[in-house]
This record gives sequence, structure tokens and C-alpha cells, in this order.
Amino acid sequence: MPMPFLQSPSPGLLTATILVLVSGPAFASGGTGIAEQYLDPARRIMDHSLSSVDGWHKLEELCDGIGHRLSGSPRLEKALNWAIAKMKEDGQENVRGEPVKVPKWVRGRESLTMHSPQEYDIAMLGLGMSVGTPPEGITAEVLVVADEKELEAAGTAPKGKFVLFNNPMPAYDEAKGSGYGSAVRFRHKGAQLAAARGAVACLVRSVTAKSLRTPHTGAMSYGDAGVRIPAAAVSIEDAEMISRLCRRGERVRLTLKMEARDEGMVDSANVIGELRGREKPEEVVVIGGHIDAWDVGHGAHDDGAGCVMAMEAINVLRKLKLIPRRTIRVVLWTNEENGLGGGREYARAHAAELDNHIAAIESDSGCFAPKGFSVECADPAREELASRQLAEIVRLLEPIGATKVSRGGSGADISPMKPAGVLLMGFSVDGSRYFDYHHSHADTLDKVDPKHLQQCVAAMAVTAYVLADMPDRLGGPPTRSPENAAADSHPDH
Repeated sequence: MPMPFLQSPSPGLLTATILVLVSGPAFASGGTGIAEQYLDPARRIMDHSLSSVDGWHKLEELCDGIGHRLSGSPRLEKALNWAIAKMKEDGQENVRGEPVKVPKWVRGRESLTMHSPQEYDIAMLGLGMSVGTPPEGITAEVLVVADEKELEAAGTAPKGKFVLFNNPMPAYDEAKGSGYGSAVRFRHKGAQLAAARGAVACLVRSVTAKSLRTPHTGAMSYGDAGVRIPAAAVSIEDAEMISRLCRRGERVRLTLKMEARDEGMVDSANVIGELRGREKPEEVVVIGGHIDAWDVGHGAHDDGAGCVMAMEAINVLRKLKLIPRRTIRVVLWTNEENGLGGGREYARAHAAELDNHIAAIESDSGCFAPKGFSVECADPAREELASRQLAEIVRLLEPIGATKVSRGGSGADISPMKPAGVLLMGFSVDGSRYFDYHHSHADTLDKVDPKHLQQCVAAMAVTAYVLADMPDRLGGPPTRSPENAAADSHPDH
């Protein structure tokens, strides 16, 4: 695709813009002056980031050269080795892979065919961690329901049939967001619900609001269900067609074939690289995304771009010789999509040093125009203080529009660090198009705007640098949560 890279604002104009923003009345009223100390480095970081093509070249290599990279696959191992080599090439310190055990789920060949009232191949993707079918497949009629209430009202009707959950995900709303959190429950638990009613297989409408007959996969769970039935996602168009046929009284008969299988736990790794701090190297600001991706598409938005943002952020700082007081550590987590093994293992392996983790920033919402950051902490008082401090810091990002600060919600990979009192931050971007591509064959490099990648690198680099360099730590001294267990996996990722 063409690469219409941003023309970087002149240093004088960018500095003047930032100066006006951080010295205005709103900032001066009750502000601590954090941002005023970082006018020049923020200008230098943004000026470099908004004119560099290095991040784009990294994303090209990851997406076009390696592609999809599901946990346990040879492609993921290739991606891990690539990331280690790249960070070493950039001159980062302590570059390494830290061992993690991950599940190896293999999709295999799969198909879904309608036999009546017509012969028709349905666009489908098996759901991650689903069991397969017998070699001859499963053939049965379909019962369509919208939700749990309709399934319950169906009584014994689901027995011996496919159950299709045709539950639409709402269109994106600027105020309410995507509605993904509600719609995804059928992908996650639909097979449990259908099996409990005697169904032989579960189908779910893809969790997206827009479709060009593109199915979207994702993780499902059997929980402690005694009966495990195959589960697959179908496109919006096919879910609607099946629903229309059933409403007209047609007997819709399908055959599902899935070779899906679980091959157990295998070796993998989180990838780590550092920009070591000049005064307090033992104190750490973590930035990163997850290196694994579903076995469809190329994982460009989810989450190749998030990994590249972090890798390139410290690359920019090193090139500019901006070495902060504290260490900035890039972590590329493995197995976020179907297990969260990387996030849990990082929290376990680094438990003794989590008190020295100043903050952990995760980017896992795609690469679109940056909007700001969310802040989450087990200690509400620290979360409140951190949000106020961060609101001042992000004024430095006004030239790229990344000034929004919200409380609560961060990221799945960093969530296991919450009980230890670590301040968690989610990198927020425009969310209006992310779920158009999410977990589908359409998540490819051409969907990423190079300008947005440059802006996201700039936002990540400026924020990480200030957090790692400011005299006092964000949110004040840490307090450990009384919770003992790490946070559970987020089924909506």
C-alpha cells in the first residue's frame, strides 16, 4: 500500500504548540508542572517518530514475512526469534526470551455445508480451543436463538440439533464504545449453554458489527462442562440467512467437519528487551503487546502493531540518546489469545521485583489514531493520583490528539500484576474500526495506516520516557492488594 508518512512539524512550531498547552490557565491551576520539565524531549521524540519509517518496516517484516502466529506454532517461534534479533540489532539491552508453557491448539481442515433447503458452503471458522468432529462430521438441523432467554424457552427443542446464537453486536457508538463485551459471551460460553440443552454442536454469529462475509474466530471455553461439543463462528450474512430460512419454517440441515485438536502444553517464550535507566535501573516501566495472533490474517492490528509500537518507542529514545532515570522494559507477551500464559508467567517470574514496577502499559486495541491512556490500580487512591498526574503528562501529546485519560480497564497481559499493586495503563486508540478486522482473515497490514503507527509510537515513547524519568514515581509509593491470586484470563480478547 502507499505509505503517506506524516510530514513532521517543524521543531519550533511543535515546541511552541506544546508550550502553550502546558502553560495555559487550566494546566497552571493545581498542576504540578510535570509536563513543563519535558517540553524539549517531547518535541524531539515526536519530531523523530513522526518522520521515521523504522516502525513500519518492522511491521512489514512481522506481518508479510511471518504472518499469523498462534501459540505453539512454528510461525510463533519464528516471530519470537525475529523480535529478539530485531531488538539486538537496535542495540537494546538484556534482550532475551523468558520461557513460558503454552497450549498448542491446531485448527486443521474445517467446513460447514448446508444441504437443505439448498446446497451451500457457509463461511465459518472454528473457535479456538474447540474440540473437533468425527471424521465424517456432524449432520443435523439447526435451531436459531438470539440469547439465553430464547434458548431456555426452547425447552427440549435443541436436543440433537445445532444451536446457532444469532446475537448481533451493536454498531460502534462514540459514547458507549463497541458493545463487544456483551456480544462476546456467546463465543465464550455458547457451547456450554448449547450442550446443556442436548445440542450436538454450537454456531455463533461472528462478534463484529460489520462484515463482507468474513467470519471472526476467538477463544471459547468449556469450563467444567461434562459434555464438549464443537463450536464455530459463521459470518453475519450466513447467520442472517439461516435465521430467515428458519423463520419461514424451512428445515435447515447442515454438516460440520472440524479437525480441531488440542496437542497439550509446549514451550514458548515472552520476549524482553530494555533501555536501561541511568540512575535507578532497578525501577521499571513496562511497555508492550502480545506477539501471538490467531491463525487467520496476519495479526497486524491484533497485536503486531502493539508489539512494534513498544519496540520502536525505545528504539527512538536510544537513537536520540534520551536515557531516562529508570529502565523502560519492552515485553512481548505470548499466548494472550488462548490462555494468557505469557502474562501470568511474567507476573510469577518477576514477583520479587513488582514493587519496583512503576507502571505497565499495554497496547492491544489496534493501530488507529491515538486517543490517550486508561489507568487502573488495586489501590483506588493511587489510581486517582496517577490519573491526575497522567492528565498533565499527556498534554505533551496534544499535537497528536492523545490527551484522554480514563480510569479502570487496562489490558489482559498486564492484569496478573494488579494484585501486586502495579499501576496498569491501557493505550487507547480510536475504536470505531478495530472489530471490523479483529480475529479474522482481514487483519492484514493494508488495514494499518502508517501515519497512525507513527503517532502511536510517538505517544508511547513520550509517555514511557516521562514516567521513567520523572523524579517521583507515578501514583506515589506502591501498596500491595490483599488479593493473592492473579487476575483471571479475559475471555473477551
